[in-house]
Amino acid sequence: MTHRTLLLLLVLLALVLAGCGDDEGETAATATPKATATPDNTDVTKKPKVTVLDELPPDELQIEDIVKGKGRAAKKGDKVTMQYVGLTWSTSVEFDASWDRGEPYTLTLGKGDVIPGWDQGIPGMRKGGRRQLTIPAELAYAAQGSPPDIGPNECLRFIIDLEKLS
Repeated sequence: MTHRTLLLLLVLLALVLAGCGDDEGETAATATPKATATPDNTDVTKKPKVTVLDELPPDELQIEDIVKGKGRAAKKGDKVTMQYVGLTWSTSVEFDASWDRGEPYTLTLGKGDVIPGWDQGIPGMRKGGRRQLTIPAELAYAAQGSPPDIGPNECLRFIIDLEKLS
């Protein structure tokens, strides 16, 4: 093996090892998980992919538009049809996805048919939009949870695609 080849291998090894941790020396294997949408999740015709990061769950509803959508904004009283993926915060386990059933979910905003985090987090979406909602336990299933998949006081993450608005 030549010196040049050996040097190249050592540089590659150093680069690989340098990418294994974060700024605080924590590796992916020891990080506390948090689900989030990946940046390439802009195709609302496909089920979104979810990755895991490390952070504590938020105390307030967090709304992030991944794709803005077009047309008028959804408001209380509107009938909306959407696809979604739901994950528990503490385990990053997907507990429900309309995508997997092959059938979108329809509801009327503000009627209380869904958890408060949805009634508060979906207004403002536009048809064709993809939104990520991070819902604290108080706006989800609170202390009772929704056994067996959602434990007590569980923060939830949803990625929602608005397909129809009327």
